[in-house]
Amino acid sequence: MQEIVDATIENIAVTQRANLEVFSGTLQHLAQADRDIIVVTSDSRGSGKLVPFGQKFPEQIIEVGIAEQNLVGVAAGLASTGKKVFAVSPACFLTARALEQIKNDVAYSDNPVKLIGISAGVSYGALGSTHHSLHDFAVLRTINNLIVVAPADNFETEQAILLAAETDMPVYIRFGKKQMPLLSDDEKTFEFGKGRIVREGADITIVGTGETVAPALRAAEKLEREHNISAAVVSMHTIKPLDYDLLQNIATSGQPIITVEEHSVYGGLGEACASFLIQHNFHNRFKIMGIPDEYTVTGSQTEIFNHYGISEGGIAAAALGLVG
Repeated sequence: MQEIVDATIENIAVTQRANLEVFSGTLQHLAQADRDIIVVTSDSRGSGKLVPFGQKFPEQIIEVGIAEQNLVGVAAGLASTGKKVFAVSPACFLTARALEQIKNDVAYSDNPVKLIGISAGVSYGALGSTHHSLHDFAVLRTINNLIVVAPADNFETEQAILLAAETDMPVYIRFGKKQMPLLSDDEKTFEFGKGRIVREGADITIVGTGETVAPALRAAEKLEREHNISAAVVSMHTIKPLDYDLLQNIATSGQPIITVEEHSVYGGLGEACASFLIQHNFHNRFKIMGIPDEYTVTGSQTEIFNHYGISEGGIAAAALGLVG
């Protein structure tokens, strides 16, 4: 396995790519050495960047068509026989249409399926609210025996897939579509349930997840450059289990805290953090940034982010409000 990890790091994580492309490349490396790696997809091999996988390993990919409930059921059955199954489908449909199967066939039955939600958040852009997955953190956090992960960059994506392939628990991993920068050359450790500090800071902490971490990091740089405010940035890539130790350390410093997510402000990262903090008697100034309780405006992912302040300028302005 170590040779696979080394080859993957060398060939995939060195270049800025879409996380989905890194997911596909990492999976191909794993499948080459392990015939128990199986991909099940619901008419999503194109959007999931799995065409090369299917060409190289035609006996290790199963197409069920646009039938997400069947997708999860088939994946659970294969996992029950010892296969390492990655069930790939758009996040909006996987976590809504197949929620009962995720709850019962996967989590309750303890089948270690790796549920891959692609084109997550508002990645589908102008296709609108029917195609946005702004509920997945909220609903899946309530299901026992399920790890929930949103990698922020290529490094976290690669490590999440390598780790998911080896874990004996069910895992949900969500990916967007855009190319993502590598966030840090310093922090090269990754573990489910352990947040990753990508920037140190003494005045305020911005806790992001998934594709919101990159604008959070740019906002921190803007705060330093223009206002001499030192902002720490954390990639809280695992929504469940949340890194309570890290969150407690941040809160103990007394710094204001902002959470940023490509998800509804209800039920996601922000409310998970707020619940922990208030139940443990922390009273840091605190703000949740995400999508408000409305059907989103129409536009690209970038336009939607800008509209709701999930941007360099919007996050920096919110931080100034808390620090000030």
